[in-house]
Parts: sequence; structure tokens; C-alpha cells
Amino acid sequence: MEYYFYTEKMSVGYGRPLIENMKICLKKGEILTLIGPNGAGKSTVLKSIAKQISLIAGAVYLDRQDIGAMSGTELSKKMAVVMTERLRTELMTCEDVVATGRYPYTGHFGILSKEDRRKVKEAMELVQIPEIADQDFTRISDGQRQRVMLARAICQEPEILLLDEPTSYLDVKYKLEFFSVLQELRKKKRITVIMSIHELDLAEKVSDKILCLNGSYMEKFGTPEEIFRSGYLKELFHISLGSFDEENGSMELEAVQGKPEAFVIAGLGMGRKTYRSLQRKGIPFAAGILFKNDLDYPVAKSLAANVFAAEAFEPVPETVVFMAEKELDLCKTVICCRETFGTLETVNRDLLFYARQAGKEIIMPQALFG
Repeated sequence: MEYYFYTEKMSVGYGRPLIENMKICLKKGEILTLIGPNGAGKSTVLKSIAKQISLIAGAVYLDRQDIGAMSGTELSKKMAVVMTERLRTELMTCEDVVATGRYPYTGHFGILSKEDRRKVKEAMELVQIPEIADQDFTRISDGQRQRVMLARAICQEPEILLLDEPTSYLDVKYKLEFFSVLQELRKKKRITVIMSIHELDLAEKVSDKILCLNGSYMEKFGTPEEIFRSGYLKELFHISLGSFDEENGSMELEAVQGKPEAFVIAGLGMGRKTYRSLQRKGIPFAAGILFKNDLDYPVAKSLAANVFAAEAFEPVPETVVFMAEKELDLCKTVICCRETFGTLETVNRDLLFYARQAGKEIIMPQALFG
């Protein structure tokens, strides 16, 4: 298989090796995301690929060319870089900043041709910022500034794009738009993207490959399906308090310790807000009976003191029902998040009936959110 971008025994660092013998290989148009704890070396790897710092050892190849042998102009026509450092500008509009991305093509005098202007306009439209073209770059929001820098990189017409934490200053709306733009670039222009981000759920959704760094070595390199396996990211990020569920991207705080004071009957994803409300209030609780493919299950598994569950699409074992009833007997309160139950949820309907027969206080979740 022929790769567009690959490294050969690459070692990076500042004077001495930080991460050694890295092997990365990407096909044209693939998106690679670097993940790992703070200080793991993500920015160092990106800066080394961009030739901002020298390699300790090894080589980086772009379309079978060693980038170490490329001149600055040659490399700038193939690679664009957006790092976290703030660009210092004086009396420059947003359009002026984007236009600096054409510097590899304008010659010594930096005079923009009609074609250069067209490329600038096209890049600004692609990231949806033509309305701020005439605004002072220093007076726009952080989110707008990040999109201006992306437009600047796009109008450079690179074959590969390096991005260091590009979504740090973006809200949810602009994050979604940003990643949509990246996917458009890879589809329409087959641009290869290498970036570092902290949002693990987005990394899983947008990436073709993921590189895991752990401070002193490259720990794993593979597809999201290979990386996001149960328990691995907890080890990579040294998570000791709370939890992260790789299968659904759910990150939860630490469960409240102690004997359950409330029993929550939920299902169909209707219990998650209640579970989190009880956790915030410091109330230990039990949850059930849930099928293991239910949206409520991963959150309950993280936050509940006890969870009573059954395999999906299988009858609920009588032992699970019996144990849930006994736990319910010990709880002061029963919280029911459901008004009706489906035909395959008779166990929860019966459990609610059991609670009423036992004289338990039964409340709806609205009582918790006041």
C-alpha cells in the first residue's frame, strides 16, 4: 500500500528525545488526530513535522519526498500550519490576514493577483466568514479568529494541514461547523489533516486514524475502532476519579459513595438527568432494571451505587428482579422517570407496582430539578 504521508524512525524533542521511533502512515485525504494527556508531546510532534523544530532522528516523507530536503517555499506550497500561538497583527483586516496565506505564490513583492483574490474570497466563504472581511483582526472573537486562521491556511492551497488544538476557542456551533469544513476539504480537495484536539468524542467521530501519545513514547496508532476500546483511554489519561466510556463518549464524575437512598426506575434514556442530579446533590442511588443497550445504562453504570441490568433482547432473569426488589426495600425513595412502559418492559411496571405495595414514597424527577 502506498502512503501519501509517512515517517521513518522519527524521534522528536528539544535537544534530547522526548518521543522516539515514531511510525505514522496516512493515505491522501485521511484525518489523523493526536490525543494524550497534557504535556504528552502532541504540539512537539506537530512542530517537528512542520520543521519548526528539528528532528532528533529519522525522517518525514510527504508524497515520497523528504521534507527535510525541501526549501521553505516548497514546503509552504504543500503544507499549511495553524498553531495555538496568537498571530500578531497591526491595522490588518480579517481579509488581509487570510491573504497572507497566498505568500508562497506572490513573489518578493507580495502583490495579489486576481486569482489570489479569488482564492482568498473562496477560503473565507468556505469557513463562513465573508461578513467580517473588513473588520480589524484584533477586535473579533476568539472563535472568529480561529476561523480566519483556518481560512488563511486553506487559501495557501496545501496538500496537508497541521492544526494544533484548533477548537480550543470555539463554542459547540462553531466546533461542528469547523469539523464539517474539514470533512469538506478532505472530500473536495483530498487534503490530509493532522491535528491535536482534546474532545475525545469528536476525535472518534472525525478521524480516520488516531495517534496516542503518553509523554515519552507513542503508545498506539490505529483506527478509532481500534483505539476506543473499553478501559484503554482511562489508562492513557490516568483517570482515577470519574469515568469515560469509550463506546459512547460519555464522561461522568465520580459516583457518590454510600448505601443507596433512592431507587431510580427509568429506561429509554429518560434517567440520565436524574442520575446526574442525584450525583450533584450527593445522594447515592440504585438504578434498574435496565437493558444493557439502553441509553441510560452507561451513565447508571458510572454513577449508581448499584445497577440491576439484563442482556439486551433477552428475558430478564428472575434473580435480577428479586435482587432489585430487595434493594428497593432498603431505599427511602423511589424515583420513576417513566409514565408508561413498553410491552417488553413489564419488569419495570411490576417493580413500580411492588414499590407502591410496599408503601414507598414515589416521586417524579421534576421534584429533583426545582
